[in-house]
This record gives sequence, C-alpha cells and structure tokens, in this order.
Amino acid sequence: MPAVLVVEDEPLIRMDVVDVIEDAGFKTYEAGCADTAIVLMEKHDDIGILFTDIEMPGSMNGLNLASHVRGGWPPVAIVIASGVIEIDESAMPEGALFFSKPYATSHVTKVLLNIANQLE
Repeated sequence: MPAVLVVEDEPLIRMDVVDVIEDAGFKTYEAGCADTAIVLMEKHDDIGILFTDIEMPGSMNGLNLASHVRGGWPPVAIVIASGVIEIDESAMPEGALFFSKPYATSHVTKVLLNIANQLE
C-alpha cells in the first residue's frame, strides 16, 4: 500500500487526518507547509498519495504544491482539501480529487483505499 503525505498547516486538523489515514492501514508522513512536503517527497519513494490543504504558509499554497508534485512525481495521486467552496478546476492538476471541508473521514478513507487499489 502506498504511503500518504498529509500537508496541513493546522496541527490539530493534521493530527486528526493522519490518525484517520493510519487507522485505514496507510503509512503516513506529515508536513505543515509545502517546503517540508517537497523535502519529504524527495526523501521517501514510498509516497504514492499527496493529501494537501490549499491555504498554508510558505513559498507555495496547496494548489502550487500539487502542480509541483504532478510535474516531479507524475504517478503520485493527489487529493486536495479546502474550506474554500469555489475552486477553479483548471487550477488543479490533471487527475486530482477535491474534498471541501469539513469532509466525512469515512469518505476520505474510502477514496484513499480506492486510489491505493488502482496504484497496485
């Protein structure tokens, strides 16, 4: 099963998401900003899914991070989550999925498990 990189700047939200994803059987890595996420992507070749928030501090937001990951690691599946209700789909990398916050954790795990099955 691929590892999941969770990128969320709010520590409590990140901790909750990581717990849910780990409970579903995934290994996780976590980052509070895109810069840290890129370092983790470069260090860990088992990351197969990026789960990122859009709004975060640092050199790039989650959409920019997702595009960077799509360009550097094309096979990585991308899931973008945000409290922003309106999102321009053209700003999302091809094949990326979107969850609006608040999202049902059961739906997140179901989607991640489906992605993992497709990657294997």
